[in-house]
Amino acid sequence: MARVDAVSQAPPDDPRHLAATLAPVLTDACEGRLSDITWFRTDWQRGGAATGTARYRSPDGRAVEVVVKLPVVQRELMWTQRLQDSNGHGSGDGPVVARLYASGQTLGGYDLSWLVIERFEHGPLGTHWHDDHVSRIADAAARFYLAASNWSVDQPARREPWDDLLKEAHQSLKTNPVPRQQEWRNALKALRSCLGGIVEQWEARDTAQWLHGDLHLANAMSRVSMESGPVCLIDLAEVRAGHWVEDAVYLERQLWSRPQRLKGHGPVKTIAAARRRRGLPVEEDYPRLAMIRRALLAGTAPRFLRSEGDPRHLDACLDWLVRAVSELK
Repeated sequence: MARVDAVSQAPPDDPRHLAATLAPVLTDACEGRLSDITWFRTDWQRGGAATGTARYRSPDGRAVEVVVKLPVVQRELMWTQRLQDSNGHGSGDGPVVARLYASGQTLGGYDLSWLVIERFEHGPLGTHWHDDHVSRIADAAARFYLAASNWSVDQPARREPWDDLLKEAHQSLKTNPVPRQQEWRNALKALRSCLGGIVEQWEARDTAQWLHGDLHLANAMSRVSMESGPVCLIDLAEVRAGHWVEDAVYLERQLWSRPQRLKGHGPVKTIAAARRRRGLPVEEDYPRLAMIRRALLAGTAPRFLRSEGDPRHLDACLDWLVRAVSELK
């Protein structure tokens, strides 16, 4: 994690400048309970929110270590509030998301949502690999799905323009020196030959479910340790309607270039098992849905070379594309 204690070191458009300006107002909004704010930015952080560590004096007088985020999107604020009671059926583990100490939708007269949340002692899990990471994240995902199911799905699922994305991927192969270029062309041609059918099956999936939307190792924290204990999920800005397989394949895809980490720890099967343990439905056709998702995501990788151009990742995407298309025919 790259911490920056002095906001003056940040570029002028960095959100930490706004955050530093509003810090006194934020302290007032917290009734003087917030102190010692230090703004920082992580290497994996995306979006325009400023994040800081601080101390917060709880109503019982205890001083707790917290994280401050501002601004946050309304979705993140809403789901952080909604899931405060997601304690795993009274297991004593605490909510599956960070404990919320203070929040608001305005600050200093601006429409600006903000959060003061628990600072986890352990994590993110992405900074240190352990063989139990996938199973622990899978259980956290199932806890999240169970808790989120208390709210009806009131929005349509995201529809991705697969035909356009694959055309752009094919064009990218023409203009960029991608390794194994001819293999990529052959694999994309095979995918396009069955695209209509598999997209039709994908769009027929049950999307009356809430997803985390950004399920990965950097968003997995623990109150217990890096190697054991329940995992909590942070960064709820991407929570949306969809099918749980989307989260599972998204997590899996981050490990494609390190297949040794997937042996015996496949996220799709592991999340399916965790859902069953929590009494959540698992469709019989979920392995095929997962393979369709793999094919579509792998096939579009050349379209996103700026973020997915690492040679090992591209090789893994191509291998998964070939395998998926073969199994889906």
